[in-house]
Amino acid sequence: MRTNIEIDDALMAEAQKASGQQTKKQTVEQALRLMIRLRRQQEVGAAFGKYRWRATSPGAARARDRVIVVDSSGHIS
Repeated sequence: MRTNIEIDDALMAEAQKASGQQTKKQTVEQALRLMIRLRRQQEVGAAFGKYRWRATSPGAARARDRVIVVDSSGHIS
């Protein structure tokens, strides 16, 4: 999608330097992905402790103690 927006030049330069991206488009897309990923992580954190775990089998009891992994796109496994 083509979008024209005004972005502070100093802010864009700092973001490009921090991200290591070569273009403004790459910098903005990476920033948007990061914002989405952080929001998803916040939602997971907000839900922590709100659901009661009921192990219904020995396998489920072991799964209770496993580590939750969030990949770079914010997907939980």
